[in-house]
Order: sequence, then C-alpha cells, then structure tokens
Amino acid sequence: MMKVSSKGTLVVISGPSGGGKGTVVKTLLKLMPTLGVSVSATTRKPREGECDGREYYFISHEAFEKMISEDEILEYTTYCGNYYGTPKKEAERIMGEGKDLILEIEVDGAAQIKKKYPDAVTIMLLPPSITELESRLRGRGTETDEVILSRLARAREEILLAPGYDYVVVNGDGDIEGCARTIMNIITSQRSRTTRMKDVIDNFISK
Repeated sequence: MMKVSSKGTLVVISGPSGGGKGTVVKTLLKLMPTLGVSVSATTRKPREGECDGREYYFISHEAFEKMISEDEILEYTTYCGNYYGTPKKEAERIMGEGKDLILEIEVDGAAQIKKKYPDAVTIMLLPPSITELESRLRGRGTETDEVILSRLARAREEILLAPGYDYVVVNGDGDIEGCARTIMNIITSQRSRTTRMKDVIDNFISK
C-alpha cells in the first residue's frame, strides 16, 4: 500500500498585534477540527476573559527562563517586556500523532521555527492597512496610547518581514470566515507537497 508522510505539517501564523490572529485561528479550528493546537506560554498577565491553558499558559518570568535553560521551549521571543513561546514537548507530540499543528506566534518565533523545520509553512496575517490596525487596537479599550503607539511601531517592523514568509493573507473587515478558508486551503494543499508524497513517488520508481 502506498503511504504518505505520517508526520503532521507544522503551520505557523503570525502578524501584527491587532491583526485578528486569535479570531481567525478560532474560526479555522471550527472549519478544520482535526488540526492540532499547541498552547503557547507567556509571562504577560491575562486579559479579561482569557483562561490559563486555553489562550496561553500564564507563567512567571522565572518559570519561563527555567524552561529555556532546560531546552523545553521550541521557540520564544520577548514582546513589550514579556516572554512568549511554544512548549517543545507538546508540539512534537501532536505532530508525532500525524496531526497538522498550527502555531499562532510572534515573527521572531516564526524565524526560529523555519530554521529548525524547513518544511514548516509560514503565514503572515495582515490587516488591510495600518490605519485599520490602529482602529482595531484602540477599539479594544484595554491599552494606553503609549502601548498602542508601541504596538504600531512594532507592527511596521513585523510587516517588513513579510517577504520571508511562504504566504501572506489579509484579514479584511467582516470576512473572518473567508480569511480562515484561505488558510484552510493553504494547509490542505501542503498534504500533496512532493516531500510528503515521497513514498508514493518511490512506489512507481521502484517498479
């Protein structure tokens, strides 16, 4: 029997804060319930409505640095004075089960992942414009002007890295599902990549 690669694809989604990554990923998971999700760890405080172990594992700086020193973090970055990273053990377990794994991470982490896993699929999610991004950030009503300006400055730096990604997807207003479906199509197409179909190809060559 011809076989395809049994290991799941690692899919990275990143982009500016306020670009709607969390909402798009939640919609994507409804469309593709078999996707694996590795919850990231962070040292920032939870926002209203966030739960430990669902949006993030909220841990102390000391605990995070201990995980780094013991090589228990797959990738990490610092943002606005806090650590963000992916627990290594959980990510490898999910992919080992043959599930495609989606990581919603910062751009620094995406670069680290691509170096370790060249076959990883990287997607940058962007808002329609900087003006719209600022409107979304202010619409949260949870951050000061100083923080918002800092996030906008960071967003401009992140967007400059877009050419290094495999794909760029724009999250337009009022079309969350359309955006999620675009990403779903990208993930589905990866299952037919030549590198994942090696056993199928070899079956013909060996005859």
